[in-house]
Amino acid sequence: MSLNHIANQARNGWDRMTRVPSMPFSGHRTNSNDLNPPPYKQQRSTTISSTSPAPPPNAPVTLSFNVPFNSDLAGPRRDEVIFSTKLAFDRWIPREGDDELPVYDLPIHVQHREKLEILCEQIVRQTNGAIKYFIRSGLPKPVAGMPPRSKAWVTNVCLRGPYEIVSQARQAILNQTPISMRCATIDIDESLVSAITADGGQGINGPFLSHLDDTATFTKAEIFLLKAKPVDDTASINNGTAEPANNERLRLVVYGDMLTEEHAKIRLLIMIDQLRHLQIDTMKVELSLHTLICGRTRKNITSIESATNTTIYFPPPFPQIYGYCPPGAHRRPEDELIISGKSASEITDAKMRLRNLVLGVKAFVKDVAITETKLDDILLGRLDKVRKIMEMNGSYVLFNQLGRKHGVVRVQGTDILNVERTVKEVMALASQFYSATWLVQGQADFSAYTEELFEGLGDICISSGAEVIFENNTFHVYGSDDSVKLAMHVISDTPFAKYQAALSVKVELANEHKEFVSGKKNGKINKIMSHSNVQIVFDGFNEYNFYIDIRGQHYDATKNGLELVEQEMPASISFHVPDQYHKRIIGIGGQHIQRIMKRYSVFVKFSNAMDRGSHGRDEDDIKVDNVICRTPTRNAQNLELVKNEIMEMVEKVDAEFVNETVTIDRLFQRDMIARMPEIEALERKWNCKITFPNPEEASSTVNVSGPEYQIPQAVDELLGMVPETHELAFSASAELKEYLRSPNFTEDVVTKMREQHCLEVRLNQTWTPPADLADPECLLLNYTRNNAGGLKDAIDFLIAILVTKGLDQETVRGAIPRPKSDSFEESLPYFDSKLIQGTKVHTDSPTRSNFGDVEGDQQGFFSKFRKPGSMSSFSSLIDRRKNGSNSPGSLFKHASSNASKASLASLESNSSYRNPWNDSGINLPEEEGTPHANGIWPVQHPLHSMSNSSKLSFGTPMSALSHLNPGDTTPTSRYDPRASVDSGRPSTSHSFNTTGYPGPIGPR
Repeated sequence: MSLNHIANQARNGWDRMTRVPSMPFSGHRTNSNDLNPPPYKQQRSTTISSTSPAPPPNAPVTLSFNVPFNSDLAGPRRDEVIFSTKLAFDRWIPREGDDELPVYDLPIHVQHREKLEILCEQIVRQTNGAIKYFIRSGLPKPVAGMPPRSKAWVTNVCLRGPYEIVSQARQAILNQTPISMRCATIDIDESLVSAITADGGQGINGPFLSHLDDTATFTKAEIFLLKAKPVDDTASINNGTAEPANNERLRLVVYGDMLTEEHAKIRLLIMIDQLRHLQIDTMKVELSLHTLICGRTRKNITSIESATNTTIYFPPPFPQIYGYCPPGAHRRPEDELIISGKSASEITDAKMRLRNLVLGVKAFVKDVAITETKLDDILLGRLDKVRKIMEMNGSYVLFNQLGRKHGVVRVQGTDILNVERTVKEVMALASQFYSATWLVQGQADFSAYTEELFEGLGDICISSGAEVIFENNTFHVYGSDDSVKLAMHVISDTPFAKYQAALSVKVELANEHKEFVSGKKNGKINKIMSHSNVQIVFDGFNEYNFYIDIRGQHYDATKNGLELVEQEMPASISFHVPDQYHKRIIGIGGQHIQRIMKRYSVFVKFSNAMDRGSHGRDEDDIKVDNVICRTPTRNAQNLELVKNEIMEMVEKVDAEFVNETVTIDRLFQRDMIARMPEIEALERKWNCKITFPNPEEASSTVNVSGPEYQIPQAVDELLGMVPETHELAFSASAELKEYLRSPNFTEDVVTKMREQHCLEVRLNQTWTPPADLADPECLLLNYTRNNAGGLKDAIDFLIAILVTKGLDQETVRGAIPRPKSDSFEESLPYFDSKLIQGTKVHTDSPTRSNFGDVEGDQQGFFSKFRKPGSMSSFSSLIDRRKNGSNSPGSLFKHASSNASKASLASLESNSSYRNPWNDSGINLPEEEGTPHANGIWPVQHPLHSMSNSSKLSFGTPMSALSHLNPGDTTPTSRYDPRASVDSGRPSTSHSFNTTGYPGPIGPR
């Protein structure tokens, strides 16, 4: 099929894409039963079975798989707990004296393992003894002298019996155990739930605690009420915000499986809204329409919330894929929207607007074949990424229940291009998983050694994380790329490796990369086959992906062939360059960009709004990645060099699109969304995009994306919309009381504080004084968040003036302590200068080169500054930066690294629907000793120096890659925690390979 034909199909409609009529509230319902259309039964038998052969239904097999219990999920500390619901304390907190108890031995995790054994016994009885089982738990063992793949406790189950019955037993285990245990935290103001106790002290409101018990009983979640996080004495400023005592919040922590935790969390959020005297109402909307009416990046719902001053809570998008439900638990209705607002009229307005959105939906549906084993891997390990894909494209992805052997996924969207984007990104997730077989030839059947097989297969799965089936002297291995390669390496250390064998490893890749990997006239593949003594077959799968099948007779040869194939796979980096710069970068007749491409042996492709099919329709596409650089993985170190050279031709106000996170109280975000016209004006002014979290997430993190040079100004102006207060209480003499109410106080303090520190000072007449403070007075300081950096200096200035009027400084409450980082002044008093106070160098800006240094989600732009806030305000810093001649690189180091990692999504899977990728006349040097034009020599292939008996891993050792730049990573998925995306075959988030390149087949 020609490239033009593909592009025309994307624009004019696809043969297999069907149009669903407008769906009102009681209209067409899309559910898992719809995923069984007759045409796909035939396709499944011919296509999927050929790429992922399964044993016959009655063939005796031994299946080994890990049950993802999340046994490393820890409970709260004993001293933090204020209140816990029934049985929660005993399940999640170790007994006194057992503080050193490992997390996986907490009572809750022990109970899960005990219930698993009971369930297996029930399955054996129900099948009349047709299957046997064996359960093992432990930590992954080191392999070949390498550290274990993770430190998480693993529970493994081995089942022996007919394949069909074993598959059904696996499905039952995964759907009747709490495999998706998780934890959610909600901050709550103590003032909302506090009450006066009988003895006159402060306590927690009784009805509030009763509601926590009722919620836990109704949802079967475990709920804790924890104390506020202690104030950090080492710093007075945290991410640019002061942390005064009156802003400390209690924490509600919810434990449960995915649906239980979501349901309990929503009920608690609604309870908080009711405590704030908001009204609540509900509305029914078909589940499959939720993301469609939200629009891309939820923009439709945000506009409704802004116009009506309401908050809309959506239910979880995948209520049917996990079959587990705690006994006696009630699930949240899957089609129920909850709306909260200040008045009934606002809620009615929001419901009317939602109804209009639903009635205007015109959906397109497409069914896509996907390998059955990979479908389970996506549901178990990539579901959060699928949710983000749906949100980014305004589409809905319908999956079958976990463990069900039916490889079809349904994608539904309001636009053909959005459906195609979603399908391609889901198929890119499937490319992160491998499958392999190891056939022992000419030997007796080893299946009779049941106990030995159970123990051996359990070791393989626990050590590698892969799923293994043994039947007829054949190992079938499924899992992530690193898991499969590690499992094959473990098998090579077993006695099976000494027998003659036939090995096969299947790698899934996007169809547009077929010519890229094979080379002209299959030159690259032929060279690999001749060098590695393997056979490589390209096997078609569906209209999006194909399989590369590497077959060999020996493990070392197959390992070598797989690694060489991975080295030829596309490594890509994508980023945003405004369309007006494209002609300048390309040059007359493409001369400039061709020169760059030849110098670095990298293919560069530009895409504008017309190419993306978004011209005049979707303004959100303005900021998507529109430049992609692609090269084989062995040449990936040049990707960053190409990006840097391209970005040098872009003005700094438009260059280096990065992401920055800002902490804004979850409840105040409602007020900011109501000021959306001001937010949009700020976005236009600084060429940035401000994204608020979904209300269901209960998150206080707001994302700001835009050009690196302008992000600080945008963040400063955004925080200028966030008011803050700080109370300063003290004992006041009669003279001081008189001074606070005199015109001199206004002239000496209030005016200067406003002009010099951007703070408003006034007496607080409504506060409740503490009982242990004599003759109390309280000053209330009002400021905006962007001026929080000068709070400590302002307080010091205020106290210094009040001391001259009779203030006893020992009675002051609310003063910000000096950070411990400045304690060196005690031993070196002659360094008493604000210019050289202790600072700590951070590398956790949005453009940091190493993402592993982050200590928490709250690290951001403001951690660049000295914690005590010696500057009068953050605005003064911005002014100095704008008037100075220095580059913003002094604040944002290694910006290109972050920009590449945060936005490495394939152009085809995000924006373009043409297939421009091929060799384009760019041939990389075939000789490893030939240097590049820029003087960078290729990395010597490590396999040439390996011994045949070596059990080292596939690929280059980490020591051999230590010279690579931090940004030299193989692109992975946009939503991968490692943050970069290969549009063809992304690596997995569980990879050992920290550089992002295709990892080894054995342990690293």
